[in-house]
Amino acid sequence: MPTTKITYLKILFSIVLLSAFLSCDSKKTESVSHKNSNEITFISVSHVEGNLGNYRIIKVTKDSVFAEKGKTDNKTHKAWASAISKDTWKQLISSVKIADLDSIKSSPSQQSVDGIDETFQIRTPKKSHIYVNAFVDTLHYKQLQQIKEQLDQILPKEYK
Repeated sequence: MPTTKITYLKILFSIVLLSAFLSCDSKKTESVSHKNSNEITFISVSHVEGNLGNYRIIKVTKDSVFAEKGKTDNKTHKAWASAISKDTWKQLISSVKIADLDSIKSSPSQQSVDGIDETFQIRTPKKSHIYVNAFVDTLHYKQLQQIKEQLDQILPKEYK
């Protein structure tokens, strides 16, 4: 056999072998991520006001909490961050039922008429759930209210 044919076969064999290997690896990764697709990875709660631009933003992951607040009118800004324990994270997410999150309804923004917008974001590997002024949905808001109450226990007084 000519050398070019052998080289061609080696390259073809390598491509087939590599694609088979990557195919097996992606199936393994897919099954692992599918297993944890309903695990909460991130929670954010924000309050943003109208004309004066008051804001408070809280972001929580399974190992840390970050809070910031300020006022755009006079350009003030404060931030705070801290580690949290696994038990604190578990307690924070214990009230959240992933299956019920799609039932929560958002309401129109009030910020444009000098109101306050409350925004929740709850992320899983599969989906990001975002709600604006969901407190109007009194039937389904309870689990979001419980998150706020849990956060009040974690945050320092000036960020509540």
